[in-house]
Amino acid sequence: MEKSNTNIKTPPEVKIYTDGGCLNNPGPGGFGAILLYGNHRRELSGGFRLTTNNRMEILAAIKGLEALKERCRATIYSDSQYVVNAIEKGWALRWQSNGWRRNRKEKAINPDLWERLLSLCDRHEVRFQWIRGHAGTEENERADQIAKEASTGEDLEIDEVYEKTVDV
Repeated sequence: MEKSNTNIKTPPEVKIYTDGGCLNNPGPGGFGAILLYGNHRRELSGGFRLTTNNRMEILAAIKGLEALKERCRATIYSDSQYVVNAIEKGWALRWQSNGWRRNRKEKAINPDLWERLLSLCDRHEVRFQWIRGHAGTEENERADQIAKEASTGEDLEIDEVYEKTVDV
């Protein structure tokens, strides 16, 4: 007689809508993440005094995944093809395995954030789904709104890794 393993717990399924951006690029920036689980909803956002659009797009996904209290099956909805393709097409893993180089001549950009995101993707079952920005997807519009609000807030955080690479 075959044993069925009914003690295996299926991880909770969470939807995470993310967005990030800058008022100029580079410039003051912000991220927004909307987490949806059953009837639960959580909004996360933060702003930085000087950063880039791509850094905020990656950070939005990181912050959404970091908010999860246990292993989850997460679908991250992002309007950033850069973020979605880097994970779904394996670019970020390739950059990591090549010592954070895109090729022999070019260094990968934002390795600090990619490292964090890849680690979180190992901890959870994560799928990235691209959605068109500013196309009426309610949660994406809200993530965009809170990211913009965060970028114009007072007492913006310092993106120390980015600011070390530029003259402030």
